[in-house]
Amino acid sequence: MPCHNQQLNNVNSGQEHPMKQVRFANNSSSSSVLPTSEASDGSIQTDSSQDTVGPQLKLLPLNDQIRELQTIIRDKTTSRGDFVFCADRLIRLVVEEGLNQLPYSECTVTTPTGYKYEGVKFERGNCGVSIMRSGEAMEQGLRDCCRSIRIGKILIQSDEETQKAKVFYAKFPPDVYRRKVLLMYPILSTGNTVIEAVRVLIEHGVQPRHIILLSLFSTPHGAKSIIQEFPDITILTTEVHPVAPTHFGQRYFGTD
Repeated sequence: MPCHNQQLNNVNSGQEHPMKQVRFANNSSSSSVLPTSEASDGSIQTDSSQDTVGPQLKLLPLNDQIRELQTIIRDKTTSRGDFVFCADRLIRLVVEEGLNQLPYSECTVTTPTGYKYEGVKFERGNCGVSIMRSGEAMEQGLRDCCRSIRIGKILIQSDEETQKAKVFYAKFPPDVYRRKVLLMYPILSTGNTVIEAVRVLIEHGVQPRHIILLSLFSTPHGAKSIIQEFPDITILTTEVHPVAPTHFGQRYFGTD
């Protein structure tokens, strides 16, 4: 992971992280991840006949560390202790990158030796919102990075027959409409739960462009449905794959 200054410099200069591109098929009724192959120079090659998802979907730069964490989390033989440990590591990486999407301002500080240092500081007015229950797994990772950040909660459950999401509980900071919101939900499968959560935030005055969705894994359908419903939202995840590890919440909280 790059440090804060490196990431911010890249953003300011218009450069992007090298990342694995995720694409959807034009001629298929179901979304799919484009198969990739590695060229001789190590870059990821993709089929140019398919359209990219768009800038709303951001992937963490893929490296061996992240790939191993993804593998351990998906492995059915992984013990719960190892599962939680690796999940927490991956959550921390996603949270750190999510913070890099927040606004900042330049500042000058004086070092203990008396020198002036040109740096940055993040602007105030941010909060987290977790979608219960699996989203609560990401709260500690956010608090580890932002000790005093306020965190709201939304409880949404889906009807087993219709798969329609229903809101049972929502509690936010009273001024949430003035804040940038880090919405936390580790697994995006159908996207229905997140769509309903964003609607609740909008009802409380939050603009979709001020919402950054932090997730660990997403399906192509889940990411696409959210972006189609809310084109201004930002989604940050580590992987887009047709099969999402939907066992995440049960394994993390030991209810499997």
